[in-house]
Amino acid sequence: MSAQSAIHMTSAQASNVVALRPQVALTHQRGTRLVDLKPKYGGASSQVEVRYLWAGAAHAPTVVVQGGISADRDVFTLDGQPGWWQELVGEGRAIDLRHCRVLCIDWLVPGDFGGQALGSVSTEDQADALAAVMTELGIEAVEAFVGYSFGAMTGLAFAKRHPSRLGQLLMFSGAHRAHPMATAQRSIQRQIVRMGLASGQSELALSLARQLAMTTYRGSEEFSRRFAAAPEFRDGRFQFPVEDYLNHVGQKFVERFDVERFLALSEAIDLHDVDPGAIQLPVTLIGVASDRLVPLADLCELQRSLRGATLEVIDSPYGHDASLKEVAKVAPLLRQALNCCCGV
Repeated sequence: MSAQSAIHMTSAQASNVVALRPQVALTHQRGTRLVDLKPKYGGASSQVEVRYLWAGAAHAPTVVVQGGISADRDVFTLDGQPGWWQELVGEGRAIDLRHCRVLCIDWLVPGDFGGQALGSVSTEDQADALAAVMTELGIEAVEAFVGYSFGAMTGLAFAKRHPSRLGQLLMFSGAHRAHPMATAQRSIQRQIVRMGLASGQSELALSLARQLAMTTYRGSEEFSRRFAAAPEFRDGRFQFPVEDYLNHVGQKFVERFDVERFLALSEAIDLHDVDPGAIQLPVTLIGVASDRLVPLADLCELQRSLRGATLEVIDSPYGHDASLKEVAKVAPLLRQALNCCCGV
């Protein structure tokens, strides 16, 4: 399947062009598109601004790349700003921008719908937003959808709702539904945040929710190796090495995320429930043996429900975050899957 990748630009969204080597140029558009969307949990359609990035070799096939709820459209290093998957997306990387173009969007939240959504968003909403942006950009179909975590869930929703616009799906650490234990953990995080809102301590609550989340993202083996040192007596009490780490990641999260966004996207994970039975296109599932949020049993169930899907398993101490940390293990899987359609 080939993707139509004609560029439609206004003067405010003019592409920057940076020479990479003879006959290869990197173009990028980073802007917004106003599209009509009808939220799954809401009423009538409304016009929604979707923030997107479309970048890579001019006229090359397009690949969608979407990450977890804390990821944004900036997937690779651009204009000196780091991207959340920069070690795997870029010139000469596993997703090679010399051979394909990458399309990413910022996740939508209820406020983007101007009051039409009932306080909740869904993976279907995100999938429809991507499809609408593709239409606006003149992209008939994309060669692949590469999704990690919430992005993988959205990819499955996209494959179900827009099958003619997708060549293949790669799902890293994401399934057709949330595991009930993971939902239990996230629901506690959301309760902490709501208590913080009610008590006027929203930033502390969001930090604590993120700290709790980190204990589910990473594996026990990594924590055992990194934080086995003895506690130190500071500020009138014993403080454990893992506390310093958790406090740091919690504060960093507060600096770049807001409470309403966290509540909406965390809930969207648990609302996700896509029947994979009707999906016909090729799907590659990538799981992690130590992932406690998306157990391998769920991916095996999903594989059985899909026709001809393959399942690759990464052995890593990093749990759910392995796809972000294990570049050497993830890169070959990407290259193998995308070589047939993008020549990377």
